[in-house]
Amino acid sequence: VGILVREGRLSVAQPAPVDEWRAKGDRRGEITVDHFLRMTSGLALDEALTGFDPVARMLLLERDMAGFAARAGLEAPPGTRWRYTSGNSMILSRILRDATGGGPEGVLAFARRELLEPLGMSSAAFGFDATGTPVGSSYLFATGRDWARFGLLYLNDGVVGGRRILPEGWVRYTTTRTLDSDYGAGFWLAPRDWRMATDSYWASGMAGQYVM
Repeated sequence: VGILVREGRLSVAQPAPVDEWRAKGDRRGEITVDHFLRMTSGLALDEALTGFDPVARMLLLERDMAGFAARAGLEAPPGTRWRYTSGNSMILSRILRDATGGGPEGVLAFARRELLEPLGMSSAAFGFDATGTPVGSSYLFATGRDWARFGLLYLNDGVVGGRRILPEGWVRYTTTRTLDSDYGAGFWLAPRDWRMATDSYWASGMAGQYVM
């Protein structure tokens, strides 16, 4: 998403391009890319890790994961409530898919050219749903060393080898706190009452994987 912003092909302030919400009067049309990144879309997509919640159904049963997420109704006005849900990430993943060619081939070519090869992340492997949307909430696999390379990109303000990958100010944007949560825009942030460094932030993966 940051790379698309740098290229001028996407804006975090724009209403998210979601076809299901184009009907006049549909308040979901007010949801922006920023709301997705900050988990403030207000969509009714609970992620309770029970195996029976909407996100479990999305990830385990639905062929079109983003389509399922986009059918959710609003529980809160966009931008007013923080609630983590992989449904937000899946709709963003479909937006990325459509912006890079509309299928797995375009996504992979874009990712390799703009991110993976410049960083030297040779092991990275994406998972896709049945519609060719990358499962950006959950299924990107890489070695520990390659995840460290990803972390260094953020530690170095989005620059690698003198080449700017992320737009200027993007790291500051992603690490700016959202409402009263311990979350920025795609990254977790240190709670205010932590005794360790309060400027630390991290990506949190499944089964205790972290880039901190």
